Amino acid sequence: MRRSTRLFEIIQILRAASAPVTAEALATRLEVSIRTVYRDIAELQAQRTPIEGEAGVGYMMRRGYDLPPLNFDAEEVEALWVGLSLLARTGDSHLQRAASRICQKIDALHSPTDWLQVSPWGAPADDPDKGCVSVSHYREAIRAERKIRITYIDGEGEQTIRVVRPLALIYHVECTLLAGWCEMRNGFRHFRTDRIWSSEYTDEGFLGQGKSLRDLWQEQQHAGTFAEPV
Repeated sequence: MRRSTRLFEIIQILRAASAPVTAEALATRLEVSIRTVYRDIAELQAQRTPIEGEAGVGYMMRRGYDLPPLNFDAEEVEALWVGLSLLARTGDSHLQRAASRICQKIDALHSPTDWLQVSPWGAPADDPDKGCVSVSHYREAIRAERKIRITYIDGEGEQTIRVVRPLALIYHVECTLLAGWCEMRNGFRHFRTDRIWSSEYTDEGFLGQGKSLRDLWQEQQHAGTFAEPV
């Protein structure tokens, strides 16, 4: 998380809190060290953000502090709320948490839209405690253009170990597919993320190739020559 984003998150957490929030609690929420939280609080206070409290006691935002309103009309806010709520169906736990944070920010700046309800039924959550690889791992690999080595079990129960250049994620109602260039098959393939038992970065990347590979992948999809999900 970038520092600017983290500072904004601290403000949001403290604005929503009804009691002092300890540095330890902030560190847990933001997945950083307590020392980092102390530095961030000091930076915000230096910027005249009205945060009160101290180390070992907790921090609170002085009442009345607010952020500039977002320029969304009522229907735009409702569209955002429904779209973000639909992320609950993807099974991507990191995106779900990000969506929840955005919804809290929308509520803080506009009237709540909790009367718009979206069914959470969809793909199973990518719970690492149940042996699932977090979908965020694939998103990170796509952004960084890093090859991954996956252990995959197909619909027939056959296990293979493949090196893949991850290119895109396709979110369906019941599952999420990872699209990539499979070096074992020397072609594009779709992999159900709930059938990937393990995934790790290799020592190789494919920097600068992601865009051209995605273009070729999309051309094959449109032409109907793309292989079915395995």
